[in-house]
Formats: sequence, C-alpha cells, structure tokens
Amino acid sequence: MNSSRAKISRVYPFSVVDGPGARLAIFLQGCQFRCAICHNPHTQGICDDCGLCVPACPRGALRLESGRMEFRADLCDHCDACLRACPIDANPMAQDMSVDDLLALMRRYRPFLEGVTVSGGEPTMQLKFLAWVGQGMRETPELQGLTLFVDSNGHLPESGWRALAPHFDAAMIDVKALDPALHRRLTGFDNARPLASARWLKWAGKLYELRAPLIPGVTDTDAALDALAGFVRELGADQRLRLNAFQRHGVKGEAANWPAMTRERLEAAAARLRGQGLENVATPSVYLG
Repeated sequence: MNSSRAKISRVYPFSVVDGPGARLAIFLQGCQFRCAICHNPHTQGICDDCGLCVPACPRGALRLESGRMEFRADLCDHCDACLRACPIDANPMAQDMSVDDLLALMRRYRPFLEGVTVSGGEPTMQLKFLAWVGQGMRETPELQGLTLFVDSNGHLPESGWRALAPHFDAAMIDVKALDPALHRRLTGFDNARPLASARWLKWAGKLYELRAPLIPGVTDTDAALDALAGFVRELGADQRLRLNAFQRHGVKGEAANWPAMTRERLEAAAARLRGQGLENVATPSVYLG
C-alpha cells in the first residue's frame, strides 16, 4: 500500500500521442517553466485556495470549504470557465491522488494498454511520487509488461535522473530552442539543463524521443533547424525527433497572436532536417491546423 499523494491535473485512460502504442496518460500539476506557447497553461500553477474561480463556475462545481477548494466532478460540464478565471494558471479541478489510486486505474484499463506516460505540467517536480509510481508498477503483478515513460521539459539535473532511472523505462524531452537566449524568451529558463538531460538520457539508454516545437519565423528558421540538426546528430543520427506544429489553442498572452504552423511549412522543415542526415524525424499524423 502506498498512500503518498500528488496533485493530478487530469488522467486520460487512452492516448496514442503520449508515447508508443496505447497509453494511460497522467498529467501532474505544476511546472517551473512559463512557456509562451503552452497550450495547457492551467497546469503550471498550484491552487492556493483563493476562491476567485468559485463565482466563475456556472454549475456550482467549486466551493471553498474550511478554506480549502473542493471540486464536485459530478456537477462539472467542463466549460473551463474556472481555468480562465484563475490568476495564477492553476487548475482548481486538480485532484489529490495517491500512488494506489493510480495503480488501481492502471489495473482497470490494463487489457487495453501498452504503457503509461506521466506528463504535466512538469512531472519531475513531484520526483518522489513519480519514482513511487514506477516502483508500484513493477511490484504489481498485473501491471508487469507495461512501460513507464516520462514526458519532461528536461530541467531536472543529472542527479535527479540518476535517482529516477531505476523506476522508469524511457523519457521524452522537450527542446524548445537550441539558442539559449531564444529558449529563455520562450520559457523563462536557459536551455543548458534540457540539453544536458537529453545527453545523459541518451547515454543511459533511456531517451525515447526529442520533441521540438516549430513556430513560424521563430524556431523553423534555417539557422534554428541547422542547430537542431547538429544537436540530434551529436546524440546519433537515428535518434527519434518529433516536430510539433505550433497552434494557438489554449495559448495565452503574446503568443496567442502568433501565426500557426502550416502543414506545408512543417513538412518543409522535416525535409530540411532529413536532408542533414537525420534518419528518424516524425511529424504529427493528425494535424490540428
């Protein structure tokens, strides 16, 4: 039994975009990055029980009880008015769930799953909980054979990855930009740690995929693509690279007015990267533009 708990923004019982095969996707709440292009900004903050979202809910699914936010899932119609009202980009619908709660969900959906992916937010901000989930999966006979993937911004230092390594199978690392100044503009942080994380995970045999967002005129320029190609070649020309087309859905602030990536521009970028020797460049099979 493991009653250790974490803030869970959302759980998707069936996903085919969060790693290989059919996966249960768990989105932990909280992220240190403040990405300009984040389409889930409500996963960044942690609810501080201020109550400002309560009057925004048309169904009365939120209330303050003894100074703590309470969410009634049975009353919610998922209009997301509370997310728009939150001043700190938190999710008042996030639930405290234990390791045992998540293991029970995995057992429930096990016949349909090939693996589990923990995402966010940034899942490594709740590192011990993440390790306990992995340990619990390995100690549960019904869950043996499922893989555990981590979808991360890569900001975790090497010491953290080393501690987590026995408890997960592979990671997907987001590399927002190879230029440090541009990465800082997009996320608020330097890119030294994400690049170091990718290198260490590759060395450890746990780097499944790099993920790079393509923003028209920002990260799809010839210079940006050439720098990306150079980094991937450093890891190995066969390293899987997934290009994600920037779209505006869910985005707040200045980036909400940036142009969306077109399919034609996305495929042109992929062709340029393949022309530089990259052997495993993936683009979305379903395009949302």
